[in-house]
Parts: sequence; C-alpha cells; structure tokens
Amino acid sequence: MLLAVSLALGAAIAGFFVGRDTKHQTASAAAVSTQQSATAIDPHVAAGAHLFVQFACAQCHGDLGRGSVSPVVPALTKVGGQLTAAQLRHIIDHGLGESADPKQPYMPVWGAVISDAQVNDLVSYIRAGLPAVPTATPPEIPQGQGLAVEGATLYVSYGCINCHGPNGLGGVPNPLSADKTIPPLSGLDFRHQFNTDAKIEAVIRSGSVIGKAPIVSMPHWGGIIPLDRLQALVAYLKTLK
Repeated sequence: MLLAVSLALGAAIAGFFVGRDTKHQTASAAAVSTQQSATAIDPHVAAGAHLFVQFACAQCHGDLGRGSVSPVVPALTKVGGQLTAAQLRHIIDHGLGESADPKQPYMPVWGAVISDAQVNDLVSYIRAGLPAVPTATPPEIPQGQGLAVEGATLYVSYGCINCHGPNGLGGVPNPLSADKTIPPLSGLDFRHQFNTDAKIEAVIRSGSVIGKAPIVSMPHWGGIIPLDRLQALVAYLKTLK
C-alpha cells in the first residue's frame, strides 16, 4: 500500500512539473507570436497609420478608411489599388472636392503642412490596404467633464492642432496667404472677428478655402462634425488666451 501511495504521489508531482512546463512553453510561444506579429508591420505603413489619425483623415474617411462618415466622402479601402502612388500624393498635397460649396466636405490642401516623408508614409499605408496598427487610434473623447474638456480633445482629434497650433497659438507657415501663416484661434484679433458662438460655429462649418494649392485651406466641417461637438469646440476655443 505504501508503495502504491508513493507511486501515485510521484506521478502527481511529475504531472505538476510537466504541466507547468507545458504552460510555460505555451505562454512563451504566444509571446513570441505576438512579438513577431508586432514587428511584422512595415515601418512606413505603421507611420502612415499614425499619421492617418494625427491629421484627422480617419474623421472624414472613417476608421481604417472604411467610410460611412459622410455620403460624399469616399472610403479608401479600395483606393490603393485604383490610384497610383503619384496620384495619391497629388490629392494629399492639393486637396480634393468642391471648394466653392461650403455645404459639401472638402479635403484640405496638405502640401504646405505635411512633409514629403509623411506623405510617402500615408501613401504606403493606403496602398497597403489601411491595416489596423496597434495604438494608431483617435484619442478617447471625455464625457461628463464639461464641454471645454471635450472640446480640447476634439481639437486634437479633428486635427485642428496641426494647423492652428497648440492652444490655438497659430504660427504654422502658409506662404501664399496674406500674412504668410495659418491664423491663430486665440488673441484679440480672433476674438474681435469671431465675437459670438454662432460666428465661430459658422467658420468651422464652412471652412476657409481661399485659394488653390499650395495655399493651405481649412476644410468644410459642416457635413462631418455634429452640432454637439461643434459646441464643445467653441467652448474650448473660448477658454484660450
């Protein structure tokens, strides 16, 4: 009987170590697989995915370029196979859409804001089919913390910060404009010109397409940004210096 108990105890101990080793091997294999999948993304495609979010492409063309934001803004999932790299670069640099109709979305001119290297990365991402890339996601919009807090995140999410600068201070070059820069969204001049909520909302809706590329133009956001988010953006802008 003692022999049988000893054998059973030995088998249990062996089974424990074998099982633990098997679990360790499985976990190690999963970690290696995850690491390999993370490193398998082409760096230019990954950079393009982050730029796609940073410059608010996702806000108009949808998450991963799948569309459905506005009926007049196309999805980009098939564009990579339909347009050449040169054609995609031209659209990004020079904008696209009906600039004369502020009720229709208009893709802005990015040529004076985005570098050639960044445009190339965006093109690489689009031509790769806009795959999901870890952490290349828009910031989460705060809820229940007041309109100004929500608007501050929307200011980043909709790409306003790329042209009007952090805290709305401006200073981004726009060589063909009258003052050679993209205007700030703060300061006495802005507050004098846009002295009501309605005026601020109106210019966001209609944009400011004042010339052809390479002059930088503000897109028509009217068909993209819903009213509650417009109000949050206005609330944030009113907190600036």
